Amino acid sequence: MQIKNDIVIEKAKSIGFDLVGFAKADKLVEEVNRLNEWLKLGYQGEMNYMERNIDKRKDVSLILEDAKSVISLATNYYTDHQYIEDENSGKVSRYAWGKDYHLLIWEMLEELETELKKIEPEFKSKSYVDTGPVMDKAWAVKAGLGWLGKHTNVINKEIGSWIFIANIITNYEFNYSETVPDYCGDCTACIDACPTDAIVKEYVVDSNKCISYLTIENKGEIDPQFNGKFENWVFGCDICQDVCPWNIKFLQPTMIDDFNPKDGNKEISLSKISNLNEKEFKERFAESPILRIKLKGLKRNAEFLAK
Repeated sequence: MQIKNDIVIEKAKSIGFDLVGFAKADKLVEEVNRLNEWLKLGYQGEMNYMERNIDKRKDVSLILEDAKSVISLATNYYTDHQYIEDENSGKVSRYAWGKDYHLLIWEMLEELETELKKIEPEFKSKSYVDTGPVMDKAWAVKAGLGWLGKHTNVINKEIGSWIFIANIITNYEFNYSETVPDYCGDCTACIDACPTDAIVKEYVVDSNKCISYLTIENKGEIDPQFNGKFENWVFGCDICQDVCPWNIKFLQPTMIDDFNPKDGNKEISLSKISNLNEKEFKERFAESPILRIKLKGLKRNAEFLAK
């Protein structure tokens, strides 16, 4: 039985994906050229992995030999909760309020791929959730899930940018989706709101200045130049998404309960962080993205906010 677009869409949405698009597995020439320019400027900071496997980022056939298409999928993670502003607590990026999305989406992808292989045993695939040498946002844009906003997040016209992106590289051909126009227009809300001026120009972020990078990917100490500029973010940052008109206007709560706040992880007391021991940290954040920065990183962030 031939796998058609509507079959994939039906299966994907029944599993929990909100958006599905299809792109031809062409080489990402322009996208990789922009990536190389970004890397030359040193905007990747300590994320040295961004410099590796450029050939695979450009050509997914080096990942799956007979790649013909990329199925791009997105899951809405917005939950209808708001922060309690408290100078004694550190705010956590919305994506990390609940269960680690990798754990959830890997299961969803496995289920989808299994279902498609039941229909067509010759269906081959390789999937990623912002891991591995795949340009997730580029494929989401090419597959028509949305456009790349000036803050460099993908924005969908119906549900905004609170989305996790996954991609399936496959040997199957589909009817390919139309790309979506850029609806940012002359809006600069995200650029104007960034307290560290990390969005150095439209569609370009300098990670070295980004609060999300500085509190998560950064392994060293936080530069004193950012004192008083973090607006109490202890893990990640959502400012550029919070102010985006598309998010303000088109908020839709997720259907996945595991993305709701867990164990008070929406904002965390700075004093509690400073008193956490290794055992308590691992138990509390066992299935949270916060686990990846280790106790040392979380304490560093809390100490920086307390200065």
